[in-house]
Amino acid sequence: MSASESREQWGSRSGFLLAAVGSAVGLGNMWRFSYLAAENGGAAFVLLYLILTLFVGLPVMLAELAVGRGSGKSPVAALAHFGGAAWKPLGWLFVASGLLILSYYSVIAGWTVRYALAGLVGFGGDAAGYFGEVSKGWDAVAWHLAFMALTVWVVAGGIKGGIEKLALVLMPVLFALVVLLAIYAATLEGGAEGYRYYLSADFSAIWDRKVLSEAAGQAFFSLSLGMGAMLTFASYLHRGHHLPNESLIIGVSDFAVAFIAGLVVFPLIFAFGLQSLVSGSTVGALFITLPTAFNAMGSAGMVVGTLFFAALVVGALTSAVSLLEVVVSSAIDSLGWPRKRAALAAGGLIAALGIPAALDTDVLGLMDQIAGNVFLVLGGLFLAIFVGWVMDDPIAQVSEGAAGVRWFKLWRALLRYVVPVLLAFVLVGSLQATFEAVRAFME
Repeated sequence: MSASESREQWGSRSGFLLAAVGSAVGLGNMWRFSYLAAENGGAAFVLLYLILTLFVGLPVMLAELAVGRGSGKSPVAALAHFGGAAWKPLGWLFVASGLLILSYYSVIAGWTVRYALAGLVGFGGDAAGYFGEVSKGWDAVAWHLAFMALTVWVVAGGIKGGIEKLALVLMPVLFALVVLLAIYAATLEGGAEGYRYYLSADFSAIWDRKVLSEAAGQAFFSLSLGMGAMLTFASYLHRGHHLPNESLIIGVSDFAVAFIAGLVVFPLIFAFGLQSLVSGSTVGALFITLPTAFNAMGSAGMVVGTLFFAALVVGALTSAVSLLEVVVSSAIDSLGWPRKRAALAAGGLIAALGIPAALDTDVLGLMDQIAGNVFLVLGGLFLAIFVGWVMDDPIAQVSEGAAGVRWFKLWRALLRYVVPVLLAFVLVGSLQATFEAVRAFME
């Protein structure tokens, strides 16, 4: 048996799936995906995203699930289990990714909590001014710390008592909120222009290297790949799970929420003539353009705005929990710490790392560029190489509980030849963009 008898286990298949979907579904789904689609070819970008998800994202996800379940360990120990001590640095890269991403992700999550509460009384007449107040300074630090405290509390509760319980309650709520908001948006006069803006197809865009890089980065960030989250969650699975089916369900659910969210935001924006405010930063558009639309809706906007940002809070929390669990699980396995101690120590460290991002959005943007566009792609690239070339018989690991599946050789071939080439191509562009971002930050 790969896992120790004392290791925690998921209480149910639905608990694992909802937690894994919750890890994947977050702020990147609720706004970033639709924004990137609209700015990079519309339906053509959606098609490119689906292709990358099918031939890159899902193979890497299945690889993470196989390594996690097969070892029954957190990233550092799991990679050493199958590849020896030489592969521990890749596990530490996953831990570093979780630390860095959550440190600034929690800052943005703190903003969403403030906006959800502000929606109850309206977002004020000056949405840009309000965002300026919310997005930096010591108030932003306080909300960041409060959100991290909530995340630590959930993770300290354990797999069944904390993470699974949260997912079983909140993920159905998130799905219901997104669907209800999409139905409401469909009733808005002028919303059809938003659909056209979102889904108009410019197939020439898919040959643009920047668009390819954006689509690949979104696929990885959205599916929680390259950071060890799926690997860690899978380490609490028993052998009977059908991993190909689980990865497909997670991927389809993640895409569905992202796609439907676009059917919410763009009809809202176009119905109130705010399309000129869409271009700019993804974060600024989310926290300035949409609140402006909610203000224009009057009393209905208070309800719709509160529900929208409440959905963001749910997605942010479930994703934050998975990121913290990567670090906590590694501390438990590597240092022998009890869960509560590991959660408090990791949460405290991440909270401290996030303070500069809470004080300065330029710092936040740089952290996102480094972690989201470099660390994740790098992690996925080396994981594909590890499972495709180094791991002894990964097909045997993934086949357990999946009798009758005949395409595992294709899966390993994708990991060996297709995924590394595509990710190396994307990584070069990401490194160039990161160097430019660092240079601009230093000037």
